[in-house]
Amino acid sequence: MHLAPTSAQAVDDADAHPFVKTVHEYAERVLRPDALRTDRDGVSAARIDELRDLGLLNHLAPAEYGGRGLDPAADRRIHEIVAGACFNTWLVWAQHVPLTGRLACSAEPGRPVSDLARRVLTGEVLLGAGISDVRSYPHRYIEATRTDGGWILDGTISWVSGWGLNAALTVAAVEKTTGTVVTALVEIGDGVRQGAALGLAAVTGSRTERVILDRVAVPDEHVISRRSLAETRFDDLAIASDARAHHFGLAATVLRELDETPDPLVKAVAATWAPRVARIRETAYALADEAAASGGGRHRLDERLATKVASGEALAAITRALVVARAGRALTGADTAQLHARSALFVLVQGQSADTRHAQLTALTR
Repeated sequence: MHLAPTSAQAVDDADAHPFVKTVHEYAERVLRPDALRTDRDGVSAARIDELRDLGLLNHLAPAEYGGRGLDPAADRRIHEIVAGACFNTWLVWAQHVPLTGRLACSAEPGRPVSDLARRVLTGEVLLGAGISDVRSYPHRYIEATRTDGGWILDGTISWVSGWGLNAALTVAAVEKTTGTVVTALVEIGDGVRQGAALGLAAVTGSRTERVILDRVAVPDEHVISRRSLAETRFDDLAIASDARAHHFGLAATVLRELDETPDPLVKAVAATWAPRVARIRETAYALADEAAASGGGRHRLDERLATKVASGEALAAITRALVVARAGRALTGADTAQLHARSALFVLVQGQSADTRHAQLTALTR
């Protein structure tokens, strides 16, 4: 079925938005030139302060909290811009931003939010995310136990990006007796500590660590939602099954570097792949938007997964081309080709569900 390019066009049109222009200028002036150092030394607290000053920590929050009221197309474009300029910064920031939007949606009209939630919505607090272990229930998960006026959360979060920069986490835990997924804000303090170091090969500057929750008490006022496992997994399909903006931000950067290479053959690779990536991007955004409008879940899931696989294969091909183009003089840590290639590998496994893994491996058997 043909999909009209309205979604991708709306993202492109968002470049005219003043806030998007500001983010783009910052990304080109600060993030992109510093990307290799950030990968080596880690995202800094000063970098988070810059994002806060720009309004990027709460641009999805309501206006009463200083939010920007951006539409989804503009937000999608900002993800492309930040990911394309510095993938490590994007990962830390991207753990926080969607949860800010979710927190705003969970607030009850006329009822004040907790002080912690308010500080998140105003951009004062950077959140880390500990929500993906629900995918592995019952083999691996955070356990939630009901107590008077709140919950006890206990277990090991497989990974949290931005560790040392975030003052709180959003954690999804499961109450075994009812199969209820409790998602809550958890302040970093007593009972919250770093586990074993992960030593990642990609996004090494994202400060990603295992985090242990040792029977941490969480009051009811910090609970964002209580949903069934079925509802949670239904919503997770959109996160795990769609090719998203950071894929295409990274791809745009690699294509740009290929095109800036003097060798005509390398430029020809960029010219060949640019329209292919554009078609994948157009299809991915249209399918994701159609699925969201249809209630999400498994709507056209095979096509969405196929598009995500195509996106990963395109990133693998163009980052491989950049490595080849720069070969023959020792590929060091000062070369962006290795940074982008490792980032592309991360994209392949990020948020991987059983459906995504099956689609990727099936494609590789053809």
